[in-house]
Amino acid sequence: MKLNTALLLSSLVSTCTAFAPSGVPTRAVFGVHSTTARNIVLDKKNVADKVEAAFVDSPQFNEDFDKIVQKHFPGAVDNKTLVTKVTEALSKKGYKGENTLLATSLCCDELARQLEDDFNKVYGNNFNLGGLAGFPFAGNTGFGAMAAHIPDDGYCLTVYGPHVGIAADGTVGKVERSGIELVDTCCGSAVAASNYVKSITDGGCTITTKIQDFADFQQGAVQELILPHGKRLTDAKDRMVELPLALYDSQDMLMGEIVKTGSLKLKRGIALLGGVQINTGPNTLDYFLPMRFDFMNYRGEVTDDLLPSITN
Repeated sequence: MKLNTALLLSSLVSTCTAFAPSGVPTRAVFGVHSTTARNIVLDKKNVADKVEAAFVDSPQFNEDFDKIVQKHFPGAVDNKTLVTKVTEALSKKGYKGENTLLATSLCCDELARQLEDDFNKVYGNNFNLGGLAGFPFAGNTGFGAMAAHIPDDGYCLTVYGPHVGIAADGTVGKVERSGIELVDTCCGSAVAASNYVKSITDGGCTITTKIQDFADFQQGAVQELILPHGKRLTDAKDRMVELPLALYDSQDMLMGEIVKTGSLKLKRGIALLGGVQINTGPNTLDYFLPMRFDFMNYRGEVTDDLLPSITN
């Protein structure tokens, strides 16, 4: 399937005005909700206490497994460390439980919910922008609606990126799942897209007159957006390691366009946390490879690079 990337972006472009009747103020459309109704976390505890409570039932840090993760994805941090450092950095910017909306663009896979859950316990329920492989398929319309839900005079934290599994034996692209004996592929959508690209670069792709299958639109888009990285994947030492990094580059491009278009609808500012989510088995902590952590003002201008607060 061949989709023009510009056309794909165009198909995602709209505005949140589709959600609001003409002439009706935003407050009247979306209503004034209590923090309980929004499930926003009130700051009765400091950041450190809230993070500690969020991970009280999580697996303990495993030094041996950490070495496996660092071998494949140097600089990755476990979720507890990530959430701790991110919330500490953002608290200095004025982010609190009651004035922050969490937005995510992560894969549909249930394993991707873990990172959302970890941040939910600090900031409350998230607005979901993502679809297969983590691409922001909600587009400009979804981002506009999300921006309208940010608390008055408040902030947004947007977490985005693809995910990849690492099994207990160190195999990248596989992961153990609770209640399933089979060590499963992760991310299934990404691997399917990789196989599609490989069939093209190796010359074995089946020729078809079917240009687009709307019943599987998202997967078709994932395949189209990874296609420019075909040679990069072919030349990679480990294709499964390179795959999520290539996917991230495409997603970062799309997210940048979406934020640029919708930035004027933001309130005080937005923090963009982008990278690769690393899912592991039930007995080990998940990880995240941070590749971008920017704070942007309501005009969409990057005012602070916060990435060193995670990586140092």
